[in-house]
Amino acid sequence: MSNVSRTAMPAGAGRAAAKKELPEHFKSYKHVWVFVELERGQVHPVSWELMGAGRTLADRLKVDLAAVVLGPEGQHTRNAALEAFCYGADLAYLVSDNVLSDYRNESYTKALTELVNAYKPEILLLGATTLGRDLAGSVATNLSTGLTADCTALDVDADDSLAATRPTFGGSLLCTIYTLNYRPQMATVRPRVMPMPERVARDAAHIIVHPLGLMEEDIVTKVLSFLPDRDAESSNLAYADVVVAGGLGLGSPENFRFVRELAALLGAEYGCSRPLVQKGWLTSDRQIGQTGKTIRPKLYIAAGISGAIQHRVGVEGADLIVAVNTDRNAPIFDFAHLAIVSDAIQLLPALTAAFRARLLPESRARIAV
Repeated sequence: MSNVSRTAMPAGAGRAAAKKELPEHFKSYKHVWVFVELERGQVHPVSWELMGAGRTLADRLKVDLAAVVLGPEGQHTRNAALEAFCYGADLAYLVSDNVLSDYRNESYTKALTELVNAYKPEILLLGATTLGRDLAGSVATNLSTGLTADCTALDVDADDSLAATRPTFGGSLLCTIYTLNYRPQMATVRPRVMPMPERVARDAAHIIVHPLGLMEEDIVTKVLSFLPDRDAESSNLAYADVVVAGGLGLGSPENFRFVRELAALLGAEYGCSRPLVQKGWLTSDRQIGQTGKTIRPKLYIAAGISGAIQHRVGVEGADLIVAVNTDRNAPIFDFAHLAIVSDAIQLLPALTAAFRARLLPESRARIAV
């Protein structure tokens, strides 16, 4: 396969060297596909975020946008296909079979690989979730094509190639990768990297039902029970409207209480930068950044966080970023909307008191007395 990175050589040089005539059997591959992740009857929101990105790519290429839905027989699976039209799909591919009731790599890989070989998309997008990452790698391997993982931007180049951008070298560089001579061009995108498109009520257009033809006894893996990840469920960082986070500038794990107190008062989620997880101050489900959660809140308050590129990748989609740091040259001030040069240990309690006085009238009455 031919995945070419712009960062490895002067812009465009790698593509010129690697670009060959697309093999004849790949020239019939058209349209943009988005895998709609459906697990236990629920569609993961990243699927609709990808529909918005896919719609943009399809319009530029002047092709159709298709949703791909895999799941058990029943209304939940069909409803997911119908809902895709409300997020911009022109058509939907539906594989509905009870062997797809629970995610298993073997059955889902067979279903998606068969669909690609039968209907030939030029671009296939999946969410960079636990399920999506597992499935994408297997499908790309089966198809002998390239896969760009954890993308932060998607575009179409002048020659209609997918330009998939992702952080590399520990997040210190952004690398644009092309799959030039193979199809489909595959990419995974993390939740909350792309904006959620507006839902517009639409009637279903064209749904193509594809039979799987796989028997339960053909699948080696069996699901014995389902145990939800309670730690993951306790954190809703990715979809919170307000997030307060702390970094090493807090000085000690005891001082993280100032972050929690402000978050609780604002009805916000709280998070942290990677060093705090590495030190054991918080669990990994609270980590924000390239190797943690990507967030797009209306308000993000970062206290004592330096703002390295790994953290920036995870927060730059926020509507308003308020950064608090004692170092006026901290990298976070380069992309924060509001920069406060102050000691977070002193400022956070003051902010909490000010918000409490503003938000809770009874608190003002007690202060006046």
